[in-house]
Amino acid sequence: MNYEFSTLKKRDNLWIVTLNRPERMNALHAPAHLELEKIFNDFQEDSNAWVAIITGAGEKAFSAGNDLKYQAEGKRPLERNPSGFAGITSRFDLHKPVIAAVNGVAMGGGFEIALACDIIIASENANFALPEPKVGLAALAGGIHRLPRQIGMKRAMGMMLTGRVVSAFEGKELGFVNEVVDQKYLLDKSIEWAEMIMECSPVSIRTTKEVAYSGLNYASIDEAMSQKYEAIKSLVTSEDFIEGPLAFSEKRKPKWKGK
Repeated sequence: MNYEFSTLKKRDNLWIVTLNRPERMNALHAPAHLELEKIFNDFQEDSNAWVAIITGAGEKAFSAGNDLKYQAEGKRPLERNPSGFAGITSRFDLHKPVIAAVNGVAMGGGFEIALACDIIIASENANFALPEPKVGLAALAGGIHRLPRQIGMKRAMGMMLTGRVVSAFEGKELGFVNEVVDQKYLLDKSIEWAEMIMECSPVSIRTTKEVAYSGLNYASIDEAMSQKYEAIKSLVTSEDFIEGPLAFSEKRKPKWKGK
């Protein structure tokens, strides 16, 4: 299927989603949100889709966030999708891993997309900020909540209350960036991370993600570990649960089925 504001490439079990509005620094408007919502709906439902990478077209921007110019032109207003900004920031039941390959600017909603991903690989020219207060807005697509949970409240407030721009290298020091690479290697490095994930059982990966995030709802590790998680039940009754130890004993690579 062809998309107007994004592109989708499939490589076996990997989906590569590219925000494709470089003339607007990949800022998103209502039609783009709806398109991305469809893509991630399909990704979530496709049993052969194990990992996704999301990136931006061009060299200048991952995403400049909400397309304020589009709104200022008096066109169709920003609609609230159930799945959130870019079809991902409010998708709390997506247990498949998503990697953000951040090239250039990741501002406002663009940064919130990256924060909603599980891993962030950034190019050396990447910049991050939640500058919404500078234009009378707030980072309501999850940024206000995700950033403190990922780097701590004081560090997050240092960014959110000033709207200041943070480089890729500082982002790695703060803890929300996993790796910084030369821009020409950004996608290759992100694919490398995806391939490392795909060497593991898809069922184990989904269980790990779901239980890790669900555990944040509890005050103590003891309380988190004592919960009954449906994902763990699915894991121990899966074919992968049998295949993994069998492949290890037979000294061969596992043939994962993801179920």
